Amino acid sequence: MQTSGDRRQLQLALGEQINALLSATRALSERSAAHFHPALQPAAFHVARWLYAYGPAKPSVVAEAVGMDRSSTSTLIGKMRTLGLLSADPSPGDRRSITVGLTPEGRARVAATLEDRGQEFYTRTESWTTDDLTRLVELLGRLTAEP
Repeated sequence: MQTSGDRRQLQLALGEQINALLSATRALSERSAAHFHPALQPAAFHVARWLYAYGPAKPSVVAEAVGMDRSSTSTLIGKMRTLGLLSADPSPGDRRSITVGLTPEGRARVAATLEDRGQEFYTRTESWTTDDLTRLVELLGRLTAEP
C-alpha cells in the first residue's frame, strides 16, 4: 500500500526527471544552435526554425512568435542577413515594412541541424519498445494538458 510519503517521493523524483529533461533540452538547443551557425547566438536557430516551419513573416511577428523583444530580433535578423541565411523583401501589404524569410542556404542549414538533432533523439529512444514510447507520449500529454 502506498502512503502519502511514498507519493510525495515519487512526485519529487518526477520533478527531478523533468529538470533533467529541461537541462538536456537546453544543452541540445545549444548544440543545435552551434551546428546551425557557430557565429550566431542560440536565438538565431529559434528564429530560423520558426521561419522554416511557418515561412516568411514580418520581423515583429517573428519576435512575438519566438518570445524575443523587437530590437533584439532586428539585430539578430540583420546578422543573419549578413551571413546569407535570411532575405528581406518588401511586405506585400505594406511596402514600408519588410518580410524576412530563409534563403536556400538558411533552409539547408536548418534542415541539416534538425536532422542532426533528430538523430540524437532517435538514438536515445531506438531501443525502447513501441509500448514504452506510446505510454510516454500519453503521460507527457496528460502532464502538459491544460488543467
